[in-house]
Amino acid sequence: MATETATATSEVSTETGDWKAGVAGGLAGSAVFGLVMTYAIAAPLLEVVIPSMYGLAPPAAPFVGWVIHMAHGAVLGVGFAALVGLRPSVGGDVSKSLGAGAAYGIAVWVALAVIVMPIWLSAVGSPANPPLPNVSAMSAVGHLAYGVVLGGAYAALAN
Repeated sequence: MATETATATSEVSTETGDWKAGVAGGLAGSAVFGLVMTYAIAAPLLEVVIPSMYGLAPPAAPFVGWVIHMAHGAVLGVGFAALVGLRPSVGGDVSKSLGAGAAYGIAVWVALAVIVMPIWLSAVGSPANPPLPNVSAMSAVGHLAYGVVLGGAYAALAN
């Protein structure tokens, strides 16, 4: 009598997108967007809003807001790498990657800054709870800058 044993394997593929380029691009884009927040968007975004998303009592030091902001950018950069990895020709072409980055930045703005952030801040009882929807032209510009820098860096660094 023969017996067979099935063995399940779980493999994680890193073949779709260059996650390291996504992290680096996300950090570069976040640095640029952070400068927009620091110099063009009214306080207390880095001091109160971003830290209070994680229950950190305002006013937190601006450094805390910067660290959280940069972490968000790195994670979103990995998401960009995964999406671009679905169409590798996009990541390898600078103009296509810049365009994809710009579209990604605007999509992140609409989904996360306009819709999710106000809901999240309300749920955690933030003292700086924006309205829903949270539409801000400068926030859109900052997210667009994030995406363009992310796309450019990704094209330069991938593979």
